[in-house]
Amino acid sequence: MLAHFNRSKAALLSRAFLAAGLSLAASQALAQRASDGPFSSLSGYWTGSGTITMSNGSSERIRCKAVYAVNDTGKALNQSLRCASDSYRLEIKANVVLNGGTLSGTWNEETRHAMGNITGRGSNSEIMARVDGAGFAAGLQVRFRGDKQSVSIRPTTGTDVADVAITMRKG
Repeated sequence: MLAHFNRSKAALLSRAFLAAGLSLAASQALAQRASDGPFSSLSGYWTGSGTITMSNGSSERIRCKAVYAVNDTGKALNQSLRCASDSYRLEIKANVVLNGGTLSGTWNEETRHAMGNITGRGSNSEIMARVDGAGFAAGLQVRFRGDKQSVSIRPTTGTDVADVAITMRKG
């Protein structure tokens, strides 16, 4: 009876190790797949500063905080960007998906109650997009590498802002 118990115990341990190994392999495959996604390096908290330039040529320093939540594949993200200067505040939330290099999604600017669509292209180091909404349009460029990113927003219609340039670091 002791021999039967030991064989059963050995079989259970063997299955437990096999299950643990399969679970580890699956979690590594998921982590690897997410790390291959173009947005994976953006996930987390970012802070930085830059300038906001108005159409009359005046400019101010601006401080920003961003949070990026990236899905498991690294191909979709939610962004929350808050920036403030002495006289200007901006709060943008965006949801985008990258499919075969083509970017699409939505955005809203909460302080001005504006919203619209995002379209463009994306890669492992850059997003080039157009942001459109009712009475507003802008070009958007986000470049990222490691723990650094730069964001450039260049409105073409609908605002007295000419340019927003921000540099941020992760952490």
